[in-house]
Amino acid sequence: MTQDTPLLVAILAGGPSAEAEVSRNSAAQIQTALQTSGHRTRVIELDNHCAKALLTLAPDVVFPALHGPPGEDGTVQGLLEMLGMPYVGSDVHGSAVAMDKAIAKALFQRHGLPVCPDIVVQPHEALTAATAHIEQSLGPRVAIKPLNQGSAIGVQLLPEGGDIEAALTSSLQLGPCLVEPFIAGREMTIGVLQLENDYTVHPVIEIRTPENQWYDFEHRYTPGHSEHIMPAQVSRELSNQLQQIALTAHRCLGLRDLSRADFIVTERDEVYLLEVNTLPGMTPTSLYPEGAAAIGYPFEALVNALVRNACKR
Repeated sequence: MTQDTPLLVAILAGGPSAEAEVSRNSAAQIQTALQTSGHRTRVIELDNHCAKALLTLAPDVVFPALHGPPGEDGTVQGLLEMLGMPYVGSDVHGSAVAMDKAIAKALFQRHGLPVCPDIVVQPHEALTAATAHIEQSLGPRVAIKPLNQGSAIGVQLLPEGGDIEAALTSSLQLGPCLVEPFIAGREMTIGVLQLENDYTVHPVIEIRTPENQWYDFEHRYTPGHSEHIMPAQVSRELSNQLQQIALTAHRCLGLRDLSRADFIVTERDEVYLLEVNTLPGMTPTSLYPEGAAAIGYPFEALVNALVRNACKR
């Protein structure tokens, strides 16, 4: 198979995740771009019949256009490994580690990356005691995040304090939660593109939302509800620092192909790495394609490079 040979690509989409519709949107964009490049494609819904559909199709490569569990946490990656099919994105281990925010942060700390303190709360815990522990250790101003969700689903922010126990009750419906001190600052994001052993880091993008708003699910996927500043208006030194952290995070988690690191930067240029996404969105409002275009990979070229790179495996 030559570099120019059209590929048969299966694009996995949907599934039981709370981000299923975002996934289907990403899949539609990817399919259009791959077809423009001359590839044959089929979108396959992530359901109980997808393994049979994949075996029947026998694609050259699979593109998991999936967000959240089970498509981004190593589960689907394990299925594809058992089926012997090459696929875009990180392997089972990298996907699982990155999806669990607490485990990822432990690895970040081990590699000297800047993260804030945290407390993990399990659904079975006594919430009154957990709340008291949080207030004593982190203070009343906190951010509560489900450990294994993306797109800010289930996140509760208490920038002025408030009813931590009620916020925990809501977020814990989605599983264990990570509680961090609320840090006011500018939201930044940086993508990494890895083609074989060649790493390219995207420019720093700053995400701006209307006053007293934050980059929640609505502001991520509604056109015009957020502004992306690229390159971010930061010093060269800070830009280089953020890019190096994003690359180190990609490597220390054992990721491959693509990732996107999210940060908070305070008014004093203190940097906090929040998390790393292994299958960033590919919708018209998504950040990763914007950054890729800035390094010479407009969307069609980006998805073409990703499937060709994966097919070599």
